[in-house]
Amino acid sequence: MSYLPPRFELSVETVDDRTAVLRVRGEIHLATAADFSEGLNQVIAEGRTAVVVDLTEVGFIDSTGLSVLLNALRRITRAGGTLVLVCTNPTVLRLFEVTKMDTTFTIVGSRDEAVATARG
Repeated sequence: MSYLPPRFELSVETVDDRTAVLRVRGEIHLATAADFSEGLNQVIAEGRTAVVVDLTEVGFIDSTGLSVLLNALRRITRAGGTLVLVCTNPTVLRLFEVTKMDTTFTIVGSRDEAVATARG
C-alpha cells in the first residue's frame, strides 16, 4: 500500500528589515513539522523579530506543529520580537482553544491586522 505525500507548502514574504510573513498551506503534523520548523528558523536566523504565520490555508495542525510554533514564539520573544498567527479555520482555531494555546499566541483574522500587530 502506498500513501500520498502530505500536502504542505510554505512561502516567505519579507515585508521589511524586521518583518516577515510565512504563508503555510496544507497540513502541519509529524511528517511536515521539520519543513515548517526550518522555515521559521530561517526567518528567525535572518533577524526578523516581527513574524507573522498565516495559517489561513492550513486544514490540520497537530501537537507537533504546536510545538514548532511554541519554540518559535520562545525564540522570537527572547529576541524582543512578536509572533502573530493568522487563523480563520474553525477546526484549527478549536485546537488552539482546547489546548489553551489561544491565550499563549496572538491570533487574528487577517494578514494586514497580523502585520500591524507584529510591528507594534
